[in-house]
Amino acid sequence: MDPTHPRQPGYGRAAEERTEAARRIPSAHVDTFARDRLPPPGQWPDLRLDLPELRYPDRLNCAAELLGGPAADRPAFRTAAGEVWTYGELRTRVDRVAHVLTRDLGVVPGNRVLLRGPTSPWLAACWLAVLKAGAVAVTVLAQQRPHELSTMCEIAQVRHALCDIRALDDLARAGIPGLRITAYGGDGLDDLLNRPVPGTPYPAVATAADDVALIAFTSGTTGRPKGCMHFHRDVLAVADTFSRHVLKPRADDVFAGSPPLGFTFGLGGLVVFPMRAGASALLLEQAGPRQLLPAIAEHRVSVLFTAPTAYRAMLDELGSYDLGSLRRCVSAGENLPEATWRAWYERTGLRLINGIGATELLHIFISAADQDIRPGTTGVPVPGWHARVQDENGEPVPDGTPGLLAVRGPVGCRYLADPRQEAYVRNGWNITGDTYVRESDGYFRYVARADDMIVSAGYNIAGPEVEEALLRHPDVVETAVVGRGDEARGQVVVAYAVLREGVRRDAEALRTFVRGELAPYKCPREIVFLDALPRTATGKLQRFRLRTDPTSTDADLTPP
Repeated sequence: MDPTHPRQPGYGRAAEERTEAARRIPSAHVDTFARDRLPPPGQWPDLRLDLPELRYPDRLNCAAELLGGPAADRPAFRTAAGEVWTYGELRTRVDRVAHVLTRDLGVVPGNRVLLRGPTSPWLAACWLAVLKAGAVAVTVLAQQRPHELSTMCEIAQVRHALCDIRALDDLARAGIPGLRITAYGGDGLDDLLNRPVPGTPYPAVATAADDVALIAFTSGTTGRPKGCMHFHRDVLAVADTFSRHVLKPRADDVFAGSPPLGFTFGLGGLVVFPMRAGASALLLEQAGPRQLLPAIAEHRVSVLFTAPTAYRAMLDELGSYDLGSLRRCVSAGENLPEATWRAWYERTGLRLINGIGATELLHIFISAADQDIRPGTTGVPVPGWHARVQDENGEPVPDGTPGLLAVRGPVGCRYLADPRQEAYVRNGWNITGDTYVRESDGYFRYVARADDMIVSAGYNIAGPEVEEALLRHPDVVETAVVGRGDEARGQVVVAYAVLREGVRRDAEALRTFVRGELAPYKCPREIVFLDALPRTATGKLQRFRLRTDPTSTDADLTPP
């Protein structure tokens, strides 16, 4: 971070003071790649540390903080097979991995370490070990394909990877230059878990509170993923705001949910929040609606994190399982329809805790719980956060008027060397890309996405990224991808494609190709073939025509 960087318009005095203070904390990073690529100070959001619990010490290692509190014999992680890791066992295993990282693999503070595998205690332990060793965790989805993995590693300059042996193939096929891959879960002597290590505790690196702890990737409307950099203090801040003040977990809670740890929704709900409370989490490798209900009943889950799609899907099966242990159900990842909220409440007596979060802000910042819930709204700003609705010029709009949701709090957007920082942070506010209305009683109601992001079953899917994958097929001349409303999933991905002349129109073959390029959830549910895409006289693509008529044919979509 360059202390001589010129101040830019809209950089608030409070944020300036906090950024100046942060710069005086010497970094523990030997590899300064991440810190060197933080946005210039004038492009930072205003950071608000309004609550006493958000005033962290200058030296803070969030992994050590999360691991250090609970008694050694308390359960930390559970598996579907009935395995239970205590906090004492978790600390020992985290220290073993940290020793291997630094002694055998040569990882130094600040190095980026890719983590890949299904949701499991070992993936969580690897994440904690990376942070305890002062490195930067880059957790990706086990579903992501070689092309996606290669792009993220290029952006973050990743040179080390810890990968579940069952998810190794695509990572190896990515052919990432200079990447050293260490597998875990195998039988070989070079496996991460089979290497001899000292039996001594691993001393946590004394990272600065504002050292980068993780880079979480999100897809933007251009299709190229954006790396969101979050500090050690940020990891604790989301627990000390939403979890502490809205969720209010207890030490005897058992957390579970569907989002993988590669999503910050899952990282918070299944690792950070339970550990901050000294509770435990059931980590499910398969966590669809069909797996969640029996798991809740068998393992007496009390806190559930999943998307509205899953809550809707589970409604018809509720009577087959004992859900008496459930006391908190969190819904995020997409808008929660009021009808779904009411149906869940009628069947279970449980009030769904709706919320909106963003990878850029790490977790949920607007929500409400218990008697404060207003069905059909998202809620109110979480303690420690501020929100407003504004117009394109950054001026607040009257209550009841749709506008852009703007948020600020203890965590803010800091993209990794990405010019889109200026679009996301405007005048100190984080602009989430959502259209909202603030009601007269202070509650925020979702209207729609303000950009071309497709939100399907809780997954954010950038249409241009899917278009780029389709265009890598030799027979595709041009394509457009849009979201179409769907009762079960919110939206589904629909691709319109123009093929080379004379080529057979085979939608299944194209879908198979895309599944080899992208994670399955990004693949089009439907592919419509056209002779030409609808465009204006100046050649601009008319996406609205593709969105508005799902029964369109070549004849009425092709420009006159």
